[in-house]
Amino acid sequence: MSDLTRHTSRILANATAAPQADVRPAAPVEAALIGRMAAIDQDRLLRYRLARLRAELRRRDYAGAVLSDPMNLRYATGTRNMAVWSMHAPGRYAFVATEGPVILFEYTSSRHVTAASPLVDEVRPCTPWFYFLAGSRTEEKAHRWADEIADLLRQYGGNNRRLAVDRCDPLGTLRLLSHGVQLFDVQAAAEQARMVKSAEEIACLQAAMDVCDVAIDRMRAALVPGITENQLWALLHETNIAHGGEWIECRLLASGPRTNPWFQESGDRVIQPGDIVGFDTDMVGPFGYLADISRSYVCPGAKPTDRHRRLYDLAQLQIRHNMELLRPGLSFREFAEHCWPVPEAFVPNRYMMMLHGCGFVDEYPSVAYVADWEDWGYDGMFEENMVVSVESYMGEVGGPDGIKLEQQVVIGAGGARPLSRTPLFDAILP
Repeated sequence: MSDLTRHTSRILANATAAPQADVRPAAPVEAALIGRMAAIDQDRLLRYRLARLRAELRRRDYAGAVLSDPMNLRYATGTRNMAVWSMHAPGRYAFVATEGPVILFEYTSSRHVTAASPLVDEVRPCTPWFYFLAGSRTEEKAHRWADEIADLLRQYGGNNRRLAVDRCDPLGTLRLLSHGVQLFDVQAAAEQARMVKSAEEIACLQAAMDVCDVAIDRMRAALVPGITENQLWALLHETNIAHGGEWIECRLLASGPRTNPWFQESGDRVIQPGDIVGFDTDMVGPFGYLADISRSYVCPGAKPTDRHRRLYDLAQLQIRHNMELLRPGLSFREFAEHCWPVPEAFVPNRYMMMLHGCGFVDEYPSVAYVADWEDWGYDGMFEENMVVSVESYMGEVGGPDGIKLEQQVVIGAGGARPLSRTPLFDAILP
């Protein structure tokens, strides 16, 4: 028997063997949560989103849009197919006529995955022209793609040759321009459409946060000396997937000295008694909606130090103060001017923004500090039913550790309402 045959035999034997007694069972699914998710009116949700996008296209006098970004594709068509892969391999796309059909271009082998969308009027085979699939025929495929899009624009746009796109590499761009198509960036229209949420979208965001809260409960119960950052972080993924969630945008969990400065990715560091453990969920949960909060805890085995309490108090103050400012009709600039003043010692390492929008992922707006306004700030207006995450990080330059907090809220007529039930204020206390 060859080594390869023996190796294959061992794999097959292990695959069919009875489970070992020490295998940890999968995280249980919260049945009540699954029931609440099932009650969300998905048809109403999808039609609201498409109407919002078309209103923005119409306002800008675009005849239509070609969408390849998986976030925009899902918003407009209600379809999901290999979203993470498609972020770097943009082969599936949709033509959305401002006055006309939604035509989804899908891989032939997976057309059945998305054929049932109530928003899609027609499914056609896609013409991918990125190099992995097109190789030396990239130019040919790009021309074929552009010719079909130009034909659709003539059919449904009439004399209007204004087309909005989110991804269009040079070969496709040049070919479309040769057809007399005027190209525009769709992202402003897409972000403005996605900014204000329907009741169904808020229910989806709440469902994602409910899953996130369950995961954090499990993470906190598992936080004991000797667990690694990656082992702790895996519980968020496991719980999310078990409840119909999708992926995690980042790997932001750190412990002890790796919490300062912020933005270290989780690793194999073994967490010690008394370590600060901070994380930012960035969790794309059920229905593709984001649950984005941050918490910081002290690993059992040693009590929080006075320094830990002071940093936590400061981070709480920033979150509480800035949340209380939020209301419909407040401008981004007004918010920045009245936000909580970060103490000088913490300014160099402060979080990059005060808050950002939430939907499928981080979305418009991103609100800068007044000190950064000239470099990258922009104005706008908070509206009712926007969902945002309010940020804080406290860690001085050279400090031994830091505290990261973040709260996701929906802006209502009376102010901001948190979506998470996981304690934020005074949560560091034993």
